[in-house]
Formats: sequence, C-alpha cells, structure tokens
Amino acid sequence: MFYMIKKCPQCGVYTLRDVCPRCGSKTVSPHPARFNPQDKYVKYRVMARKKG
Repeated sequence: MFYMIKKCPQCGVYTLRDVCPRCGSKTVSPHPARFNPQDKYVKYRVMARKKG
C-alpha cells in the first residue's frame, strides 16, 4: 500500500491521516503541483504567491 504524507495547514503537523490528530482540521498535500511547460494557469499561481 502507498502512503502519502500530508500536512495540517492550521498547526503545521505532518501526518499520514486525512484529519490532523492534533487539531482535527483537514490535511493537505505539502508537495507542489507537477511542472508542465504548457500550463495555462502559471501566471495566476505566480501572482497568488507574490500576493500572500
């Protein structure tokens, strides 16, 4: 079985679960999206990254 590490956006804990064991919020993948040279939305991601 393949397990993917996840990170809680609220408290920053890394786990293998879909829900954070510390605060109970939903976890997300900490890995960036794969690079694609034909990506139509790269401009918007760069703008969002610079903003926040």
